[in-house]
Amino acid sequence: MKSKVSVLRTKPATVLADYNKLLDLSGFKKAMPKNEDLLLKLNLSWSLYYPACSTEPWQLEGVLKYLKENNYTRINAVENKTVVTNVMKGVKGNKWGQIMDKYKCPFVPLPEAEWVDYRPKHSMLAFDRIFPEGHKIPKMFIGKNILHLPTLKTHGHTTMTGAMKNAFGGLITEKRHHCHKMIHEVLVDLLQIQKEIHPHMFAVMDGAVAGNGAGPRTMEPVEANLLLASSDPVAIDAVAAKLIGFEPMKIPFIKKAHDLGLGCGDVGQIDIDGIDISAINLHFKTGKSPVVFFDQLFRKKLKFIEPWLFHTGLFNLCVLGSSVYHDRLWYPVVGKSRIRKFSKTPWGKLFEEY
Repeated sequence: MKSKVSVLRTKPATVLADYNKLLDLSGFKKAMPKNEDLLLKLNLSWSLYYPACSTEPWQLEGVLKYLKENNYTRINAVENKTVVTNVMKGVKGNKWGQIMDKYKCPFVPLPEAEWVDYRPKHSMLAFDRIFPEGHKIPKMFIGKNILHLPTLKTHGHTTMTGAMKNAFGGLITEKRHHCHKMIHEVLVDLLQIQKEIHPHMFAVMDGAVAGNGAGPRTMEPVEANLLLASSDPVAIDAVAAKLIGFEPMKIPFIKKAHDLGLGCGDVGQIDIDGIDISAINLHFKTGKSPVVFFDQLFRKKLKFIEPWLFHTGLFNLCVLGSSVYHDRLWYPVVGKSRIRKFSKTPWGKLFEEY
């Protein structure tokens, strides 16, 4: 069956109604059965709030409101930590907690969940080399449907990020930073694993405010006023990449997934409904923060440094460096000024209302 991606325009005054329209248009109820367990995989790229960085509160509310009104009851929201993020701090900073409480949606912090050994049924491109000792995934993921809630943004490691990379935060422990050296192959491996463990998958991407530049954190917020939805993670990422100015089939993880038949990355073969996107090009450019730059330098170019820098106690210095740069330097000096500017926009005012 031909892959389909639904794309709509939105604005703060109508965003919840627009999510309702988007999910109906995308065939969500047909793709995701009501009588099965459903995981909402949130996207936490920063414990602190920054526009377009993590799942937006109106995105979470729009989806939860639709699910509850259409009698989806077996729902759990989930998210993981990284070496530089704190799950519960992120729940508070991104204003998710009050929304989940409002719609009576339980939240499971994945660091507290049971993780079990998992042996993929299909051959992997990178996992066996990165995790030769074996791989663990959350036990609660097995056999459940999953709905990803990424945002539309660039990423220093992967050019852009969306539905495929959102699995990165759910199916790998906090040691997933080791995957950066083969990140495109890892994203394809993760999609293959998802197809093995999840009966159904879906993704709803918020591009109301998109992130341009040195993503996934230190970006320039752009009011793009777009919403996307699809049951094909490859297709929604391909369309998202096209919207922000990239050629999808030149992004390795999209092309590799397409070539392996895991989804459709060729926009010309995707059924796009909702609005005509042919004239949309946000002309985004992917940048690299110093943290991403040095991560890639030591993992891919100065490879002799990797074993003792990333696999010994010295890695704590890397974590400290990232935390100091992002939370203590960039956020107070640059980020807050951008947030103040954002707070004066209609989307910024909507965020303040939560």
